[in-house]
Amino acid sequence: MCPHAIRLGSGTLALALLLIAPQAAAMDPATLPPATAGAMAQAASPQAIAEYRRKLGEYQQARAAFEQEASAYWSSIAEKRRGRNAKRRDRQPIALEDYVLTQPPVYSGPKRPVNPSPEPEPEEKPRQRKTIPLVADLLKAAADHFQFAPQRPASEVEFKRAYARVASAAGLTREQAVRVYSFETGGNGNYDMQSGYRGPGTRPISTAIGYNQLLTTNTVELLAEQGHEFVHALTQRAAQLSGAPRQAMDHKIAVLKRMVAFARSVPDEWSQHEKLADTPQGWALHAMVLDIDVGPLLQTHKLLTSVIFARAKGYGRALTAAELEMMNLTGDGTGLDMVTMPPPMREQVPTSNFFQRGGYERNPVAIRNNTVAKLLAVTDSRMDSNSNLPGAKELAVSF
Repeated sequence: MCPHAIRLGSGTLALALLLIAPQAAAMDPATLPPATAGAMAQAASPQAIAEYRRKLGEYQQARAAFEQEASAYWSSIAEKRRGRNAKRRDRQPIALEDYVLTQPPVYSGPKRPVNPSPEPEPEEKPRQRKTIPLVADLLKAAADHFQFAPQRPASEVEFKRAYARVASAAGLTREQAVRVYSFETGGNGNYDMQSGYRGPGTRPISTAIGYNQLLTTNTVELLAEQGHEFVHALTQRAAQLSGAPRQAMDHKIAVLKRMVAFARSVPDEWSQHEKLADTPQGWALHAMVLDIDVGPLLQTHKLLTSVIFARAKGYGRALTAAELEMMNLTGDGTGLDMVTMPPPMREQVPTSNFFQRGGYERNPVAIRNNTVAKLLAVTDSRMDSNSNLPGAKELAVSF
């Protein structure tokens, strides 16, 4: 049935009720048609409206007080973060007092009451959802803008072996790679797994793809910063080939060079890379995550950059897989803030210190595991259980 017909029918019924109201008041409700009786029952009494307005005022007052408290809390989170960053720039030690040590306020007041006599809301333009490209969209973009199709593996284990070779050569340990894979993919993910997408009829949550769930912006940034190393690695492989395989690799290298140039066409900043990533050409770059030669390089360097960042900041101890995952999830700077924290402090510092308000309130894991120690522990626990699944075991034996 056409939705517009339903809406027009409701309006016609309301008008009819107004016209027959005096007569209807004297009628037995049991003799009225069901639709008419139901519509009349919706009419609210003055007492019900007065009660609604009283409860609404109480709700608005409680909510305003909560918002004032919450705003002050999250402002203090931001202020403490700025202070820690300044201390790190000056190479000063970070102490417990440099964090907010209380948990975020939780609204516990009355719920918003239901209007007993709802008036039609003014029509609003439907909010447009941001388009999240699927793998098919990435492949089309690569063909359209770079005349290229990624070389897909013949099997999942072929990609795992290629990834294991690259990761080992770069210095990542089997434990780091397998446990991060286990956490990010649930222990059974494929090389082309996209976050939230489970086939037709489902929607992806983001553009995150693969063993380490790279976002489109991650791919653009890695190509901008590490692209020349990727070109060098492929050039070395090309030297060992001949005939058709050599021609295919030479074409791939030429395309990769063009992609690197595109990624480097803006300043080396996350916000600039994000803008490029949200274009069809950026989608085309992200298709390289699926390539048997370039994909493992991208997946490996997503983790390797975190390891290098930690070393550059003076963190000499090898990162555990859970610590590496914190940097992979939250970004290197924020993740290192947690990683470098002494164990006694981890027990006391709330996880809210490492989030923006909106991100925290949408993250039930961080809310339930509300200290750094608890968040690392639940990450380790999930890695433990998922590492026993077939996909994780298959990756482990590939090293």
